Amino acid sequence: MSRLFGNMRQVGIVVRDIEAAMRHWVQVCGVGPWFYTDRLPVTDFTYAGRRYDDLHISIALANSGDVQLELIQQRCETPTMYRDFLAAGHEGMQHWSSWPENYDEIYQRALATGYTVGHEGDSPRGRFVYFRNEGHPGTVIEMADATPTRMRIFDAIRTAAVGWDGSGPIRRQWPSWGCRSAINQGKDPPCVQRSSGGVRLSSAR
Repeated sequence: MSRLFGNMRQVGIVVRDIEAAMRHWVQVCGVGPWFYTDRLPVTDFTYAGRRYDDLHISIALANSGDVQLELIQQRCETPTMYRDFLAAGHEGMQHWSSWPENYDEIYQRALATGYTVGHEGDSPRGRFVYFRNEGHPGTVIEMADATPTRMRIFDAIRTAAVGWDGSGPIRRQWPSWGCRSAINQGKDPPCVQRSSGGVRLSSAR
């Protein structure tokens, strides 16, 4: 656990070919299912303090235990820390992420401690920020606001990985919005289907 940012909840992996990366994680590593979106809606995006409105990134999310894996492929020329990472000759783990509920408090504390913002933005899931304080490749720190919307989606993705039987390894839409409330009541949410092979999520929104 980070004394400043809290638990490491996610490993962010920047790739040049997200389809090949998903196949590798499924076929070689046995990790899945993956939830993919071709274009994550991002608003209020800034890099080095300058705003850009044309960011196009594809992402895929899956869990291994309680740790979420995020695959990221940028499909535009907008300046980002993802492009910086690739331009430096890297591919693979680019950042780790925490998901605090007291996002604003930790954000301000990080700035006061000497952290500097590389890029940041907003999405339907909530705000996020990447700090530039990198020790070596793969140690960028991201912080994502633990909004109810974000946590409903992330809880459902984690649930889908429990006892996954290998079916539906790549799912091209987000899980159902009703997942978290059902999980909290000790019930199977509408997006979860159980079989002799374990637990999996349906494609329902």
